[in-house]
Order: sequence, then structure tokens, then C-alpha cells
Amino acid sequence: MLMVNGATVPEDAIAREMALHAEAPDPEAAARRTLAIRELMLQRAGELGLLENGLPRARVTFAGRAQEDDVIGQVLDSEVTTPKPTVDECRRHYETHPERFTSGGLVEARHILFAIMPGTPVMALREHAEHVLAELKAAPGEFAARAQELSNCPSGQHGGNLGQFGRGEMVPEFDQAVFGTPATGVLPTLAATRYGFHIIAVERRIPGQRLPFDAVADRVAEYLAARVEERALKQYVEVLAGRADIAGADLAGAASPLVQ
Repeated sequence: MLMVNGATVPEDAIAREMALHAEAPDPEAAARRTLAIRELMLQRAGELGLLENGLPRARVTFAGRAQEDDVIGQVLDSEVTTPKPTVDECRRHYETHPERFTSGGLVEARHILFAIMPGTPVMALREHAEHVLAELKAAPGEFAARAQELSNCPSGQHGGNLGQFGRGEMVPEFDQAVFGTPATGVLPTLAATRYGFHIIAVERRIPGQRLPFDAVADRVAEYLAARVEERALKQYVEVLAGRADIAGADLAGAASPLVQ
């Protein structure tokens, strides 16, 4: 049972939320954590007088998630402030992470997809993928054969070959796994996406051209602001959770309540 300050979160709400966290290592734990944080935010909205007619949370029923998100956004706007990054901070980030601001770079890669289907035991699937990854790190020459044997992606019939692609052509989690490191060969960790768990082997990197700072300054500022906001939200949630009575969820490492 999931309870937040005496308020019970229904089991069917947890089941629905789990579907939004299929890529998480433990979808149920992620769902419980998210719903606990959201309930904390809604209760805080009641304390701040932000709910309809100034009613407390216990007397308010929301029409849907979008309405909840609107209220949660009001709470965060009123209680969480995040400073904007300076030009010097943006330039330092630009200089220390040149790979993030390069246009036209390509990679050649293969992957093995362990797909998450309805009813798939996610933890068992992840453990299996981790076991195969360990084998391939020890014997990378077997990658194509194992892709043909195991991958749930049509590319498996071609040894997992994805050909050449650039930034932004894959889903964000896959993109980050490939372009967030300069490494080649079998990448050391699984990439978790909405489709499942991927073992990735980068065969070749084709360098692109670095973009000038002025062309990416706004993007750098948005990225740094998002990082600051994430830290501020995490600290805010920790404060609320520290004075709350929560059963049935572990809020360690929790960040934004506007999850999924």
C-alpha cells in the first residue's frame, strides 16, 4: 500500500503509472516514487491555497493528469527558483564539452535489442541483457552472431547493423548512449529506451565540424538551466519528503514530480 501523510494512492493508479516507466530498472518502484512525489506536491498546493476555493487536498478530485500537472507547476513556480547561467558559465561548458557542439558527426553502430513487451518480466530481461553484455565485452567478435540470435529488432538479421547515423536520428536515450561518449567498440553499459534494453557496439566515428559558440549559446544556456533546475527540484522534494509520512515508496534520488 502506498500512503502519503495518511492519503492512500490506489493500486490501479500504480498499475497505470508503471506503464509509463517500462524503461526503468524497476518500473513499480519508479511508479510508486513518482506518485508519492506528485501527491506530496498536491498536498503542498492545498497548504498554499492553490487548489479550487482554497480547499485542502483531501477535498479535491482532479479531472486528469493535465490538471494535476498545472497545479504542481504552480507549486514549483511559487517555491522553487533557479538562477540563469551566466555567459561565462555557458562558455566554460562549451569549451570543456566540444563533442556536444559538433555538427555533421556520424557513427557506424550495431545493437542488440531486448524488447519490453506487455507482460515482460522487466528485471529478468535486464539481467539477461546484462549477462549477454558481459559476454560480448569479453568476446566482441561474437556481436553480429549474437544479434542474429537474440535481437528483437529487424536489424538483428543483419548482425544488428544500423549503418551510419547522426545526432537526433535515434530516440534520445539511445542518442545519448552513443554520442555521450567518444568510445568505440562494445559500450560498457546498457541503453534503456521505451523499446527495451540495448547493447550497442560503435564501429566507427566520423568527426563533424565544431559549431561556433554564438551559434549554440542559447542551447548551452538552456542545458545548464535545466541542470540547475533538476538539482533545485531534487532538493525541494527532499525537504518535503523529510517532513512527510510516506509508506510504500522510496524517494531516494527523486527529482521532478512532473515525470513522464
